[in-house]
Amino acid sequence: METLTARGRAVRLAATLLGLALLLLGTVRGGDDDFPFGPFRMYSTSDPPDAPAPDTRIEGVDRTGAVVSLGQDATGIRRAEIEGQQARYAADPSLLRTVAEAYADRHPAAPALVEVRIVVRWHDIQGGRPTGGWTDRTAVRWEATG
Repeated sequence: METLTARGRAVRLAATLLGLALLLLGTVRGGDDDFPFGPFRMYSTSDPPDAPAPDTRIEGVDRTGAVVSLGQDATGIRRAEIEGQQARYAADPSLLRTVAEAYADRHPAAPALVEVRIVVRWHDIQGGRPTGGWTDRTAVRWEATG
């Protein structure tokens, strides 16, 4: 086995110090986008044991009035993609038009959607256990015009 040269040790020490500096900076000022140098908050926090648990879904209403589930199979759009962009949809509900278009592309014979909404079902939790009760809340709603 060969020994490291002075230059090799210096390079490894510099790389180690840079990694530690990034880790420290990310811990103090970082967020999820800075992972692995920042904290991954999804796993570093928890809700109180009696806090309701959200379950987000996307649904549409077609022109006949039928409610249609707009999950990944129906649109090709994963629920996580919708949840991750929920603030954008809330700021501009017309962005939900793309969900209606994705549904129409996959189901050309189906009646057109006249409404798309993001609905959050809040499951009641007591003592860390579900009670079976729930409340639905429409978080974002888009209606087709004309």
